Amino acid sequence: MFELLGIPPQALFGQVMLGLINGAFYAMLSLGLAVIFGLLNIINFAHGALYMMGAFVAWFLLQYLGLGYWWALVISPLAVGLLGAALERLLLKRIYGLDHLYGLLLTFGLALIIQGLFQNEFGSSGQPYAVPPALQGGHNLGFMFLPTYRAWVVGVSLTVCLVTWFVIERTKLGSYLRAATENPALVQAFGINVPRLITITYGFGVGLAALAGILAAPIYQVNPLMGADLIIVVFAVVVIGGMGSILGSILTGFGLGVMEGLTKVFYPEASNTVVFIIMVIVLLIRPAGLFGRAS
Repeated sequence: MFELLGIPPQALFGQVMLGLINGAFYAMLSLGLAVIFGLLNIINFAHGALYMMGAFVAWFLLQYLGLGYWWALVISPLAVGLLGAALERLLLKRIYGLDHLYGLLLTFGLALIIQGLFQNEFGSSGQPYAVPPALQGGHNLGFMFLPTYRAWVVGVSLTVCLVTWFVIERTKLGSYLRAATENPALVQAFGINVPRLITITYGFGVGLAALAGILAAPIYQVNPLMGADLIIVVFAVVVIGGMGSILGSILTGFGLGVMEGLTKVFYPEASNTVVFIIMVIVLLIRPAGLFGRAS
């Protein structure tokens, strides 16, 4: 059927796979944003810079300590998550209760500072980060060649997203987190340290961004601008899925990634704008997003 349209099947499935890769990063980053906004009511514009920091921490570990990819998967999200927790305690807690605009401006300023520091030190060129030996190569599926590392990225991203959704929506810890955003005084009365819970939540959301940065490093290289290039699209994904909706972020991230890949096959000129066109249409029909709840 595709050959009748003049499209080789290999090109089509290759773009779908590329769309899934992009969708995996959209989903993980928008998931972190949704967790932070849904539970803390903060629009975290520094998310792209922290995603970039996750990739750079992995690069530092390899260059200066000789610790490879597998160590970075553990250390980098923890390190960036701790930095995020410190930022929340030192800066963000001072604007709780204010309009969302204050959080957006503060985190936007943090993003520019972090990005500027890394760009001043490393320039705008990318630093190479090799695929770990265990994930090199690929598999010939007949209709396309599937690189092992890219399949790994999709699988890990989907697993992390679903586990996060389950913890927040189906466990007692998740119920505490949701209750703390709606009635913190009542939750505090049950002996739960709400400020600590908020700090851990922000650190976890930032850690998700760092994990996405590590997964992206062997594909896109480690670049000070890698977060800035992605964060606008990720915000569009969050808006389409519904601000604060965990499931909406996951489904919309992967779905829009695939749609972007298909657009590159059928109408390449629109591939860079299709996400924003969809965002405009969704906002006109459902201002709260596909999975969001109206205020």
